[in-house]
Amino acid sequence: MELRVLQYFLAVAREQSISAAAESLHLSQPTLSTQLKAMEDELGKQLFIRGTRGSRRIILTEEGMILRKRAEEILDLVQKAKKEISVSDENIAGDIYIGAGETQIIRLFAKAAEELQVKYPDIHYHIFSGNAVYVLEQLEKGLIDFGLVYGSVDSAKYESVAIPTKDVWGVLMRKDSPLAEKASIRPEDLWDKPLIISNQKSDGALAAWLKRDFNKLNIVATYNLLFNASLLTSEGFGYTLCFDQLINTAGDSNLCFRPLLPKLEAEALIVWKRYQIFSKAAEKFLETFQKLFL
Repeated sequence: MELRVLQYFLAVAREQSISAAAESLHLSQPTLSTQLKAMEDELGKQLFIRGTRGSRRIILTEEGMILRKRAEEILDLVQKAKKEISVSDENIAGDIYIGAGETQIIRLFAKAAEELQVKYPDIHYHIFSGNAVYVLEQLEKGLIDFGLVYGSVDSAKYESVAIPTKDVWGVLMRKDSPLAEKASIRPEDLWDKPLIISNQKSDGALAAWLKRDFNKLNIVATYNLLFNASLLTSEGFGYTLCFDQLINTAGDSNLCFRPLLPKLEAEALIVWKRYQIFSKAAEKFLETFQKLFL
């Protein structure tokens, strides 16, 4: 299957019309239809459901939706490879892709990037937010260079180094809530409270600290993005378990943060695929990060 044909396929999926896609690709409609039919024959699957006479709208089949996702990933990787190969040794430039959860450790990434920017201003950074499952999946597909995750990773598949800066667990709450009067929060303070927790509930350390199974707690909501959880808490919906220094609690904010007691910290790892061949830009970034912080 040629890359050119994948581009044709994505154009049709995007336009939902063979005639509109043909126009955008500067092809005749019969030529494009022939290419698409050859692709379906090669795969042995129907990729499109073609509309009736009254509707020319093209709809992807289940197999077509799978191919669309993979085709986008393939073409992204091809584009990334072209950029990496075209860079000369003298002029290091290009893109660095990083996957991470919400954490103040991103500040360390920013400091490393700032250090590099002086000498290599043509390096650009792309941050993708998600939990550990998402980050490792993106690493596995080759769509990011580095991941920031918590907990252990498979050492047979990934290289990793621990970051010395640790995140501190605590509770985000309204300033007028009963627990706001406390300087720190103990497990028993939360047993009867409506809780909002990360949807990555596999954090064994947090469960151990709470001294309760999650299914015995009053978990009213889960979150992927902490900002959304903070809005729920701001409206009085529940107490959010999260890391410190991520949500503004100063000034006119009606929120405050209280650390857990006993203190609970999370250690992050910067991770990359074992035997990874880095671009020159990614290589320089890792070298700078390690020099500054590891």
